[in-house]
Amino acid sequence: MLLFIRSSRSAFVPALVLALAGLVSMSAHAQIDKSPDFAKGQALAGVCAGCHGVDGVSPVPTQPNLAGMSWQYIAKQLRHFKSGQRDNAIMKGFATTLSDGDMKALGVYFSSMKGRPIGTKDEKLAKTAEKLYRGGDAARGIPACAGCHSPSGAGIPAQYPRIGGQHAEYTLAQLTSFRAGIRGGATKDDANIAGKMMMTIAGKLTEPEIKALAEYTSGLKAN
Repeated sequence: MLLFIRSSRSAFVPALVLALAGLVSMSAHAQIDKSPDFAKGQALAGVCAGCHGVDGVSPVPTQPNLAGMSWQYIAKQLRHFKSGQRDNAIMKGFATTLSDGDMKALGVYFSSMKGRPIGTKDEKLAKTAEKLYRGGDAARGIPACAGCHSPSGAGIPAQYPRIGGQHAEYTLAQLTSFRAGIRGGATKDDANIAGKMMMTIAGKLTEPEIKALAEYTSGLKAN
């Protein structure tokens, strides 16, 4: 029900705009709550809370925050764990039991949550990575991280993951894995172009740069 304020002509329009905005907001919230994928993901996510948090923000620094990550990216990583393309015994055991529909549902559930910045533990170190993150290093063939992951670290949904507000410990481990060629490989069913690109980029980074980038991105506000 819309309530219009008619005390003056100027008051009518703002009241209408606010009322419509409220309806749009409620409608969007209702769609999320009533989504079959959301409901299914919510039911499946109970087992995820120990490592990834009930709100998608992990209480364990070595485990990733999933809140606000695109559902496509989450589903893709679950497929990688299931196939063994990403090597993690715990995640493989969990992902093996999931169907493609389950993976999408979990992605939809966690993507609906709001991420938050973790903050940096070493601001001085983080500051040294700002230029590399925003501008890259053309002389070494290193593109700006912001080009794919955005200046705020929000990423590009369905293409590149959200890294802003991620635990520095987790980001450090992943960049190190890409650099070592442990993560990013392809299979006959998945060319994993983004993974190959990250292997190439990480391979050009020094260990101090990887540590600095991990600290820098943990403090980014992706929302």
